[in-house]
Amino acid sequence: MADPSFDAVVVGGGPGGYNAAIRLGQLGLRTACVDRRGTFGGTCLNIGCIPSKALLHASELFEAAARDYGRLGVKCQITLDLAAMMAHKDKVVGELTRGVDFLFRKNKVEGIEGEARLAVPGRVEVKKNDGSLRVLEAKNIIVASGSDVTPLAGVAVDETRVVSSTGALALKSVPKRLLVIGAGYIGLELGSVWRRLGSEVTVVEFLDRIAPGLDSEVARQFQRVLERQGVKFRLSTKVTGLEKKADTLKVDVEGAGGADVIESDVVLVSIGRRAYTRGLGLEGLGVALDARGCIVTDAQFRTNVAGVFAIGDVREGAMLAHKAEDEAVACAEIIAGKPGRVDYDAIPAVIYTAPEVASVGATEDQLKAASLSYKVGKFPFTANPRAKTIGETVGFVKILADARTDRVLGVHILGPDAGTMISEAALAIEFGASAEDIARTSHPHPTLSEAIRQAAMAVDGWAMQM
Repeated sequence: MADPSFDAVVVGGGPGGYNAAIRLGQLGLRTACVDRRGTFGGTCLNIGCIPSKALLHASELFEAAARDYGRLGVKCQITLDLAAMMAHKDKVVGELTRGVDFLFRKNKVEGIEGEARLAVPGRVEVKKNDGSLRVLEAKNIIVASGSDVTPLAGVAVDETRVVSSTGALALKSVPKRLLVIGAGYIGLELGSVWRRLGSEVTVVEFLDRIAPGLDSEVARQFQRVLERQGVKFRLSTKVTGLEKKADTLKVDVEGAGGADVIESDVVLVSIGRRAYTRGLGLEGLGVALDARGCIVTDAQFRTNVAGVFAIGDVREGAMLAHKAEDEAVACAEIIAGKPGRVDYDAIPAVIYTAPEVASVGATEDQLKAASLSYKVGKFPFTANPRAKTIGETVGFVKILADARTDRVLGVHILGPDAGTMISEAALAIEFGASAEDIARTSHPHPTLSEAIRQAAMAVDGWAMQM
């Protein structure tokens, strides 16, 4: 027998799912959110964005204390307590997942822990984690089940010596040698954590560049920065197999120079993520999937099955937590009969290395491919007073603007606190601002954000700061 009808059931409790459920609750709709993990927050809060940023920050402080504090007049003796660092990470995760539970209660959302399956239109069967079965009737169903790690043929992950991002966040000791397979955002971030803590890091990438999707000029400079920090890169190289020995891992690779073997103590497989749509009953319900296994939707997140919506990593587009959050709010508002939209040109992306890399809007490569006429303004952090005072002068800001209208088309930052500063650029794109709008907006002095203003000035050749 089914429960009394819900206005909406959300399948998945990650950033897309829990934000959709909360917004639906705020709009007065009776809502349930089902997640299989046992704690809400999804990959992001439990084994992704949040724990990785905790380790990134802690490892950055560790390296700065050993490398930089002395020249600032701060003398200290540094030792690594990895267990304490991991305990801090776990504490943060616990606090934030409990925060989702609080928001559910506050907004009258029922959180249900278990495996969800879409049995027939308007019905979700939940095999609860306690073994019982619960059937939920719903006028609307939002699939927000997220993504999981893409496997690599010939390389079996055991989360001990051969790890995914999940295992890389929970290593018991610092490996002497770490081989990262994949030069995307996740691999570069986690590789940087363990390099700072003492690992010799080598990154193997099938493509001829790192960080696919980044503006190519920024990616080239970013690679040089990481190489100066000690990361080694093997680009245009394919991993063909892995052999486990008692004291080492032997990874077979093929590149321009032929076949080779790289030995490592730990291997991180980080070649991307794939939509988690398996076992949800989508095929039986007739929900259309694309060639990559993502759910096909229209601009209002509707699938081809009436009453079924999809948001976040399970549908097309970048697999970013904040993209899922934006889609969650828009989808919930559409279900509630309100207008909801997402401006995908204004969704930023950040790589949380040190320095950080952040971007929003079009890359120069995309503008060239589209044969669009544009202007470029760049400004280096070496000329930014605040960057000099804190000793973080690596990188630059790059602004791309329409040659005719001066409208901002893309902003790319390699430098300190880029992930925070990119929000100004996202707002500019959202509002259709021109480069001159940014250039004539007063920025406090001395701040890192002045580099954005100076880059905007440079679009028309009148940058001033030194």
